[in-house]
Amino acid sequence: MHIILVEDDLQLGAAIQRALERLSYKVTWLTDGADAVAAMQEALADLVLLDLGLPGKDGLDVLMEARQSHIRTPVLILTARDAVQARVHGLDAGADDYLTKPFHLDELAARIRSLTRRMQGLADNRIEAGALCLDLATLEVTFHGRKVELTRKELTLLQALMERAGRLVRRDTLESSLYGSDKVVGDSALDVLVHSLRRKLSFDAIQNVRAYGYMIPRDPQ
Repeated sequence: MHIILVEDDLQLGAAIQRALERLSYKVTWLTDGADAVAAMQEALADLVLLDLGLPGKDGLDVLMEARQSHIRTPVLILTARDAVQARVHGLDAGADDYLTKPFHLDELAARIRSLTRRMQGLADNRIEAGALCLDLATLEVTFHGRKVELTRKELTLLQALMERAGRLVRRDTLESSLYGSDKVVGDSALDVLVHSLRRKLSFDAIQNVRAYGYMIPRDPQ
């Protein structure tokens, strides 16, 4: 997934880029509003993270110009403007979501996943991979129609894999989702969790490439 990040705060922009690249997103980072519309027109991006207080051109103007140019790429606004009217203006101008600074990077990642599900037609909060289904509203998991009881960590792991069904997910990406980037965990912690999840689903439900990562097939058996 390719994300365009438009943020002029160098410290925040670098932190967001690092966090998203650890989650296997491709990130193009811009710091000037004047460059943002051109990038949105030229780059095949899946999502735009757009600050409003930008040099060159205000983020709201960037958004309105993009929508007038029939650019339909989803836009998540990131801004310190927390007044209700500011949020209303942003949403009316064509934003898909709004996140007020300061925010936790975990919340940003969750908003991105939510927009991704919406883009994929999963607005009902259900993620499916063949006979495997995760209902994000109730946290209920079923496999071949059988309800499966999971721990919180197992649910987090399953969601991270199902959101990328059919794609290999790197170990460091999964460890960041499970334990946070600032926590030290043992090398075998992820493997133990995967083993536990396999026992509750099936061994073939999760595939792995040794020392690299794991994957749930699009139609797990």
